[in-house]
Amino acid sequence: MEVSVMGSSQVNLGRNDLVCREVGNCSFTKSFNSNISFSSSLKSSKLCIKLRSKSLNRFSLKASACSQPEPLISKNNRKTKTTDGVKLFVGLPLDAVSSTNTINHARAIAVGLKALKLLGVDGIELPVWWGVVEKETRGKYDWTGYLALAEMIQKLGLKLHVSLCFHASKEAKIQLPDWVSQIGESDPSIFFKDQSGQHYKDSLSFAVTDVPVLDGKTPVQVYKEFCESFKTAFSPFMGSTITGISVGLGPEGELRYPSHHNPSKMDNHQGAGEFQCYDKYMLSSLKQYAESNGNPLWGLGGPHDAPGYDQPPMTSSFFKENEGSWETTYGNFFLSWYSEQLISHGSRLLSLASETFHDVPISICGKVPLVHSWYKTRSHPSELTAGFYNTANRDGYVEVVEMFAKHSCQIILPGMDLSDNHQRNESLSSPELLVAQITSSCRKHGVEILGQNSMVANAPNGFEQIKKKLSSEKEMSLFTYQRMGADFFSPEHFPVFTQFVRNLNQPELDSDDQPTKQEERVASNHLQMQAA
Repeated sequence: MEVSVMGSSQVNLGRNDLVCREVGNCSFTKSFNSNISFSSSLKSSKLCIKLRSKSLNRFSLKASACSQPEPLISKNNRKTKTTDGVKLFVGLPLDAVSSTNTINHARAIAVGLKALKLLGVDGIELPVWWGVVEKETRGKYDWTGYLALAEMIQKLGLKLHVSLCFHASKEAKIQLPDWVSQIGESDPSIFFKDQSGQHYKDSLSFAVTDVPVLDGKTPVQVYKEFCESFKTAFSPFMGSTITGISVGLGPEGELRYPSHHNPSKMDNHQGAGEFQCYDKYMLSSLKQYAESNGNPLWGLGGPHDAPGYDQPPMTSSFFKENEGSWETTYGNFFLSWYSEQLISHGSRLLSLASETFHDVPISICGKVPLVHSWYKTRSHPSELTAGFYNTANRDGYVEVVEMFAKHSCQIILPGMDLSDNHQRNESLSSPELLVAQITSSCRKHGVEILGQNSMVANAPNGFEQIKKKLSSEKEMSLFTYQRMGADFFSPEHFPVFTQFVRNLNQPELDSDDQPTKQEERVASNHLQMQAA
């Protein structure tokens, strides 16, 4: 095993690029069309951030002091305490570290981190990609770019949550490691496959989790070695700066099948997705399961009457509301096996993470998706194709939550910004009811939920919905807002986010520091004008 660890000086990030030591102006320039300046004053601390490019890969910020008062930043640097003890984190861009292991838009990130620190944000979420760190050869790791970012975050006094990503991302233009993709070329069945024969090549099939398909090693063994190398390389940050680690459990890092990787083409409907059980390893597992249950013919493939990606699920025999195949003995057989594959995979990865990091004071978690389309139907088709055997007759999240409880792990639950009132009627969706169901199971089994927003752009009343969730779910200790980038710092979004943070943070004031009624009224008026 070869570990390459390089200091942040390799990326030419000086201390002066990170934080201004003195109050006043601090400006930065970058040759590739990026001009960033930051100006702050403890007496005039409102942040004015202007966007010069909407490219996620190249965004620039301009932060300057304004003369208007801003109650978010205390002139005496008083500490703030988030309402109900909920800590607020913000995710870095998915491509913060490029596929070549260099920091993208490093100076803009530095200014953005400084702005978030001044706002009172507690920490930062950093996606760490398998395809970047172990790109060329199994067992050869390069943590250069991520170590530089960790040092940058540490110097600002922010906390860090690391997401270990064992999948690929088209959005971030990050692939699986080259050596894994080469194996996939000769054996494409290491990837998921749908009923039409299309492979999903952004993550490995759950059926190979414990099969030695990666140069004689199982994915679990490879992931464990990756985690051990990470633990060694980032030991100076563990427990102090790094307070939590999430382990990627599937597509987009979530515990689910890639049932929607071919998005619905319908104009007015959202399909339920397709079952992903047609690679040779999944079919082999299904065959064994069917034979052990005395029905070998049931192991030849997935349901023959399930719809395609772009077909309304209720028109199919499998998902129809009454007398659908999902309610038959065969339906129970298949859905039980399909969900067990998902839960078994999740359990193996959470187990290896818990074992690897058991001796460091950090929390371990994994992400469960909020598959809320068609939730108001009896069969819950979108959840079934994603791997959650949740129907009107069965609570499919109990086993999932019990699995997290078994390994003493927390659940990351997205979609805290979504409300039922803004869902399309034809999708029969209910994100709020699904959140309530999962939350109830977590409460019963003592599993803590870490909240996130969805990736829906500007969900209507999203911030209000988040605040509602944070105030009602007393067990939630951390919320991560996704994510930094051009849109995040845009004039349309950032003032609203600033107001959101202000409402969450309650300054711990001495009696002499309490603002007068007039000061509160003036500050409130300024903030309302800014957010308008």
